[in-house]
Amino acid sequence: MKAKSIKGNSPEEIQSALQYSIADGFSPTLAIVFLSVKQDHKAICKLMDDAGIAVFGCTTNGEFIDEATEKGSIAILLLDIKRSYFQIYFEEYPEKNYREITNRIAQKVKERFSAPAFFIAGSNMETDAEELLFGFEDVVGKEVNVYGCMAGDDFTFSDQFVFTNEYSSSRGLVCLALDEEKIMIRGVATCGWRAVGTLRTVTKSSGNHVYTVDDIPVLDLTTKYGGLENVSPDNEGLLLEIAANFPLQLQREKGDPVMRPGLVIDWSDHSFFCSGSVPEGSKIRFSLPPDFDVLEKVIKGVENLKATQMPDADALVVFSCAGRILSLGPLMAQEIEGIRNVWNVPMLGMFSNAELARATGGNLEMHNLTTCCVALKEK
Repeated sequence: MKAKSIKGNSPEEIQSALQYSIADGFSPTLAIVFLSVKQDHKAICKLMDDAGIAVFGCTTNGEFIDEATEKGSIAILLLDIKRSYFQIYFEEYPEKNYREITNRIAQKVKERFSAPAFFIAGSNMETDAEELLFGFEDVVGKEVNVYGCMAGDDFTFSDQFVFTNEYSSSRGLVCLALDEEKIMIRGVATCGWRAVGTLRTVTKSSGNHVYTVDDIPVLDLTTKYGGLENVSPDNEGLLLEIAANFPLQLQREKGDPVMRPGLVIDWSDHSFFCSGSVPEGSKIRFSLPPDFDVLEKVIKGVENLKATQMPDADALVVFSCAGRILSLGPLMAQEIEGIRNVWNVPMLGMFSNAELARATGGNLEMHNLTTCCVALKEK
């Protein structure tokens, strides 16, 4: 498989970059497209469609093809995979029947590929991404490889979009199914946020709404551990500080913990809504703001993936949480450069609202404040 990365700030620039990339005879069949909601994704789809290239796309909170992160741009990974090795599916879920949708897709794919793997991207902040993952597990099994993200919108938290050649939706799913008998796909999801304090118990919660931990309002405990000041509705930066720097770490019986940052505060009882489900009775720990060792942990995780599972790769796709760039700022460039140097192959990345992958040593999960790196290699 041959791959090339291109980027631009307009459809016209992408058209020029595409023409340049195929001038040597390169003939891509698939484009993974990450772009800003400010860009015209329909124009990009038409451009790719006219060139006979299938599109898997979503909007972002920032995009990159190297260590230089962009915002408001278009970034594309072009691949020349044989068309019989992949298929793109598109569905909407206005009825919020997430598990049913991916169950149906997985059944179709199983008729085509005996060993399928999946890239997925979903849109809409209300989406229960873990239900999407469960639908694939129901059909293919617990060990199925699924990687992906929830689309972004340049931090506006309004409308996010997924799209393919003919369709786009602010409440839908785009799915790239791959034949693992032909395409090897391996990934790793690493966070690096350090836990602090002892294990605590979620004593009252409903879905992703966490009320109390050890019978104390969760906001009050977060305030104590984070040393937060001006904890009031008037502090416009408070929610961002909590989400990016002091997320809950939800412990799992199997595998690494997953991050559950608070996204919305209910001031009536000092509870908050997290990015994903936090079951009542589950164990959590609080986090410390990230330091330089966060970058090292992510890079070492990718290096270990190469050493143990994926010695060679043709291309690399990176889903990194938008909260990481808010917390790490310019240090993100160092993390991305370190990831790219592991295989030194064409890369595409984006900053997402959530990351979807198998937790290290664990199950398929919806992650936050996590970097998910996925390597592809034609067998």
